Amino acid sequence: MSCDLPDVTPVGVRLPAEPASAGAARRFLTSTLRDWSTPPEVIEVAALLVSEITGNAVRHGRGQISVTARRRAGLIRVEVNDAGRAPLPAPRRAAPEAESGRGLWLVETLATRWGSDISADSGKDVWFELDAANGSGP
Repeated sequence: MSCDLPDVTPVGVRLPAEPASAGAARRFLTSTLRDWSTPPEVIEVAALLVSEITGNAVRHGRGQISVTARRRAGLIRVEVNDAGRAPLPAPRRAAPEAESGRGLWLVETLATRWGSDISADSGKDVWFELDAANGSGP
């Protein structure tokens, strides 16, 4: 796969703060990345990670959620925004029998890079990047 993937105009979707939005974010991102001829293994990882981050925004954020995808310099960057400002997300160690608590660990493990930012006017962004030219991850 070539590393010379062209930059594309960012695309996004706004979603309500409800559990079904994680699936809607996954479908939106999968469709977008297919349109961009992204390798299937990158699409799989991106769909998993956007589900986790969107689910966290529904559970811990505030207000409507927006999901934005962009591709530049061979990277896919996905940002999930909600109106909440705190707390910033951090991976935690879940107990083996716990049914949740592993989402950010997956993001940290599978993404090339990830992070979160507070914006004075738009709340909190949680983002991840994947190498779209050579598969996903570091």
